[in-house]
Amino acid sequence: MSKAVEVRVPLSDLKVGMVVKLPLAWTNHPFLFNRIEIETLSHIELIKTLDVAFVYLISGEELLPKKTEVEIVVPELTPEQLAEQAKSVVRKSIRLGQQRFTKGANDCRSVFSKLGSDPQGAYRSAATLVEELMDHLKETETPYLASVDAGVDISINQHGVSIAVLSMMIAQTLGMNHSQLRDIALGALFHDIGKQKVPDIIRRKKTNLSDHEINFLNMHPQFGHSMLEKSGLFPKKVLDIVLHHHEWVDGSGYPHKLKGEQIAAETQVVSLANDFERLLRGEGRSPQIALGYLFKNRVQKHDAAMISALVKVLGIYPPGTLVELSNGEVAKVMVTTAEFKKPIIRSCTAQGLQSQLRFLQQEDIEIKGVIKVEQLSAAAIRTLDANSPVSFYFSTL
Repeated sequence: MSKAVEVRVPLSDLKVGMVVKLPLAWTNHPFLFNRIEIETLSHIELIKTLDVAFVYLISGEELLPKKTEVEIVVPELTPEQLAEQAKSVVRKSIRLGQQRFTKGANDCRSVFSKLGSDPQGAYRSAATLVEELMDHLKETETPYLASVDAGVDISINQHGVSIAVLSMMIAQTLGMNHSQLRDIALGALFHDIGKQKVPDIIRRKKTNLSDHEINFLNMHPQFGHSMLEKSGLFPKKVLDIVLHHHEWVDGSGYPHKLKGEQIAAETQVVSLANDFERLLRGEGRSPQIALGYLFKNRVQKHDAAMISALVKVLGIYPPGTLVELSNGEVAKVMVTTAEFKKPIIRSCTAQGLQSQLRFLQQEDIEIKGVIKVEQLSAAAIRTLDANSPVSFYFSTL
């Protein structure tokens, strides 16, 4: 029974075996404690001599007569207690999202490692991971997006989970069916597996790639498609996502320069999510700035309805965005909410002090504008973990 809920029981319904609490100070009754385990009928008779009309039931609800209507009393909480309770829920949600993201990335890495030696086992494990993602997407009536930490150098499997989450959110916003969502999730998890065939010296190179290196890197969709097709287990839609996730509707993508409806809708969704995250990684842009850049400069490369769905999923201030508040503090957006201009944030002073979770829906404080990491003090960067690459997972709120 929840400690926050107290059940009142009239004295006429008391039974041997119940554990009750008296609504009296200990000086106003003959028992040693307010908490009483009723072991004999004499205990009940003694309670009935007290100046009370009821007692609080601690255990033994199964002994109550079926006709009894118990009165549930929920103690009133102060505004401060309610605020702290809400923050506790959000903290737990953020931790759970991070744990789920980490587990998903680890499971994905395990799947990749056994694809060659045990393709059937790899496919079963991947299908299980997809079902977990589907469960997490459907866990709340209206899912929102949360920022999670993938570390300094995001891996192929971490990137796959983040793209799967973002793609599934876009697809659900577009009204795609369960089967399409499953194909999108599976295709997104594997979309970059072909990069395992690309040497690290090319994939992790910090300076500009040579033409030869670019051409080799751009072969990763064919590499990945070949790896999955060889197993004979993956659906055609999934294989298409892996092969064509760099195709764009204007025909400027690769490897086959497909246009418009030549690109399956499921593949277009993953292509859009991947393009958005590429803008985050390549230039180190804030998520909000990356979204604005995509909306203004790459609209010809993606279906307009899908871009609108992406904007709806990310909100005006996507998770991971650094912002300045109207009270002079700085913050990092943690979770989107129903009110696009009022996400859940982690804020601190310009000097990196007084870190706290904030619910802008419940405050008069507003977001003044988006800022870049270089505008923050070193202390604020550490407090907000502002240099960490942004990845995404479903919020449980």
